[in-house]
Amino acid sequence: MTSTRNTSGPRPELVVVPCGVRKLDHPARAADMYTGSYHRACRRAAEALHPDRLMILSARYGLLDLDDEIEPYDTPHGHAEAATAALLHAQAADLRIAALDPVVVLGGARHVALAKTVWPHARTPLDGTRGMGEQFARLAAMARAAGTPSLDTARAGDVRRAIARRRLNS
Repeated sequence: MTSTRNTSGPRPELVVVPCGVRKLDHPARAADMYTGSYHRACRRAAEALHPDRLMILSARYGLLDLDDEIEPYDTPHGHAEAATAALLHAQAADLRIAALDPVVVLGGARHVALAKTVWPHARTPLDGTRGMGEQFARLAAMARAAGTPSLDTARAGDVRRAIARRRLNS
């Protein structure tokens, strides 16, 4: 079985990042709507990969271009109004992005699983992490590797040190 964690190789044609719980309270571009630190860390890592196209996977709207205007929402995965695999397949076909390769998907297990229904071959560099601390650290490392400044670098270092201390004390 081939690992999908790797981000090396050719520049991705598409990087998909997750939406976020923290949002603006008014309509805005998708690029501006999500204000949480996890979404921002994913965006920095994605931008460091210099993809041909960057999209947000919204739990409510499905695939969003950064310039798409959207309303704020509070729709978690699994909710009746949440984006489904069928919606993503239709959007990817309409946008003519279903056959793109390589594709990188950043985010938690739910976002990755949903995106992989469209791009089963997608690289998923956050696979194997054991929590948010490791994900933030990996995202910061991805951004640093490409020379992109990471605002969460210090926080990721603090989280790594706290995890190491906790393991030592266990």
